[in-house]
Amino acid sequence: MTASESTTTILLATGNPAKQRALRNLLEGLPLKPVTPDYLGLSADPEETAETHEAIAVEKVAEWSRLAGMLAIASDGGLVVPSLGANWESRYTHRFAGPSADDDERRRRLLQLLENADGGQREAIWVEALAIAESGRPLKSWALTGGQGLVAREAEPGPHGPGFWVFPLWYFPQFSKYYNQLSDGEKESLGDHWARLKGLVQEYFVKEFSCPSN
Repeated sequence: MTASESTTTILLATGNPAKQRALRNLLEGLPLKPVTPDYLGLSADPEETAETHEAIAVEKVAEWSRLAGMLAIASDGGLVVPSLGANWESRYTHRFAGPSADDDERRRRLLQLLENADGGQREAIWVEALAIAESGRPLKSWALTGGQGLVAREAEPGPHGPGFWVFPLWYFPQFSKYYNQLSDGEKESLGDHWARLKGLVQEYFVKEFSCPSN
């Protein structure tokens, strides 16, 4: 892609609508046209067996971009709960409760694991990895740790729409808010993973793909 080209299509390499929105936000203002797998009529099921979130993100984006024959962006993230030790693996945050579990079941199972935990034993941080590839060739990847909060004893009140299932449990006592209630400024003050990744992605495309910056 050169500066003379007005837009280049990029695949948001996930079927998760919430993650598609997050990835789309990273590309805001760049001369890129984000498209979804549904839009292209594509489906993929990467194994996600690598040892780190970053390696999983690279595997995902390589497979999706190879299938699409184009530029793609993908991510992989998970909640780190140090006190749970071997009983918790952040790479399996989405599927730890089994393939048939819904978001409510995942939240219930995590609360069971932490039933007898207090104070610092409930500390949790988020790790998010992001990768970019083109036609099966990995180009760039990052892995960042987000803010530190607590796993609350009960979920954020109200209905929880589709999205990142753990966020209605991730609580920040300094703001008396769950993650989904935080303002952009509050997230930024915590060193939020998505805010920092946006800066890295924007810098990458401006520098490596000659995209004009806003």
